[in-house]
Amino acid sequence: MSITLQVDKLTKIYTQAKAANAVEFEVNSGEIFALIGPNGAGKTTTLRMIATLIKPTEGDAYIDGISVVKEPSKAREKITYLPDEAGAYKNMTGRNYLQFMASLFYSDKQKIQECVDTAVGIADLAGRIDDKIGSYSRGMSRRLLLARAVMTKPALAILDEPTSGLDILNALEIRRMIRELANQGMSFLISSHNMLEIEFLSDRVGIISGGVLHDTGTSEELKQKYQSSNLEEVFEKAVHFKQGDNIHE
Repeated sequence: MSITLQVDKLTKIYTQAKAANAVEFEVNSGEIFALIGPNGAGKTTTLRMIATLIKPTEGDAYIDGISVVKEPSKAREKITYLPDEAGAYKNMTGRNYLQFMASLFYSDKQKIQECVDTAVGIADLAGRIDDKIGSYSRGMSRRLLLARAVMTKPALAILDEPTSGLDILNALEIRRMIRELANQGMSFLISSHNMLEIEFLSDRVGIISGGVLHDTGTSEELKQKYQSSNLEEVFEKAVHFKQGDNIHE
């Protein structure tokens, strides 16, 4: 199995505080890797460094072997990033929005149309693709944004809180979209504070708090290691254990 993302001691310091502290992990081809932790844990900072939006203070990350520090432009060709607060142009139709976004990546009309066709199929908006985005529900908008993010078929899709604010049914739809794309070979790096959701969606999990990556593994491996019934309990024990507590307490 090939490695899509290799994170090597990524560190970000803001006025003496380490938002990310020597974070290391890898994401394999077709794998869904999730970073879990509370607000302020360092999840978004780590994602933004990998997405080349902020420069690391120390360390590096490699996407298909390309350094995000030394070759950020080439690295960007391999990734897509969908932040929690992402939005779309409400006065555009869904299709026009996809055409506009595809034109930012490609000049060839056939390539643009291929991207749009891919995104329309992924979004699956049941005949609403030619309606204005302002008339969409939050779930429909999120599906459109996810489709836009992956229509260029990146090696790595970075998603920050992909189902935040969605109801149960819309969240399920987004999870199914992500899983299907991963089955087709796309790699995902996801950040979420919803540990129960991540337990069912991800292939592997990284537990992060205070900028420190405390542990990684599959949900089952971590639950077994920390003798816990769910990832919320795993998180609590992993963080305390790393701070000096007994793993079995």
